[in-house]
Amino acid sequence: MFSALKRFGIFETFFKVPSAQMTTSSLGQNHGQYREQVEAQLRENKERLEALTHEGSQIGFTVDPKETPKANPDLKVFFFDIDNCLYKRSTKIHDLMQVSIHRYFKNVLQLDDKEAHKLRETYYREYGLAIRGLVKHHDIGAIEYNKMVDDALPLHDILKPDPALRKMLIELRNSNTVDKMWLFTNAYKNHGLRCVRLLGVADLFDGITYCDYSQRDNLVCKPDPQAFERAKLQSGLGDYKNAWFVDDSGSNIQTAISLGFRKSIHLIEEEVDELLGQNPEGSLIIKTIEDLPQAAPELFL
Repeated sequence: MFSALKRFGIFETFFKVPSAQMTTSSLGQNHGQYREQVEAQLRENKERLEALTHEGSQIGFTVDPKETPKANPDLKVFFFDIDNCLYKRSTKIHDLMQVSIHRYFKNVLQLDDKEAHKLRETYYREYGLAIRGLVKHHDIGAIEYNKMVDDALPLHDILKPDPALRKMLIELRNSNTVDKMWLFTNAYKNHGLRCVRLLGVADLFDGITYCDYSQRDNLVCKPDPQAFERAKLQSGLGDYKNAWFVDDSGSNIQTAISLGFRKSIHLIEEEVDELLGQNPEGSLIIKTIEDLPQAAPELFL
């Protein structure tokens, strides 16, 4: 987990983990230092995001529109996962996120390393997202959690404009074979939108469906079919048979297959992550998002 920090030495101070042998007073002190570090990183992240000027760095759609579109039985939609899908898993953002979550468990719940690791893994297995377990058992505010964990990741030092990704997405849009290109993520909107802005593709999508952390008593996320129903409703999709989907999670792909998506494409960069589910029968496999034309050639005319 901590190997990614060595790759990005700039983060070593930010992610420094205190000793598990802590007194009550040192716990309070460490918690204060932790919050100060996160707040400083949040300020830097905001400044860097506001300064973006590269092509595709500005969102081209309305986030959280007041009205949902009428379901269109003929509408064709391609749904894109974001994390470890639009950008490569080898960026190690997932590792950094796990460290950020681990630090949150340690500092906010005041656990040692072993306890924090065990509880985090337990919540991930049982609920799909750590925050669902935190809300259920610890009365943690989901928005505050998102700020301290996802929003505090120094993504601007990792994600850069991706010309190959942009070229492929433009080809898909210009083919006019799908009516909408839709982001579909288990992250909160802040993180998802920051990713596509940094990658330089934020202007190429028509909307986003995300895990709404503001609904703390109803945190619906993939692979729950209700999350797919939400994406269907928000995008205006009338029938799953007119939907394409790419994701790095086998469990999410399995749900899409069971719902009758026209094509469900499993992105496996190196090997299957068992925590995300095995590769399901009936899916297509690609190694990188740029391989999408090979899995769905009918869309790239």
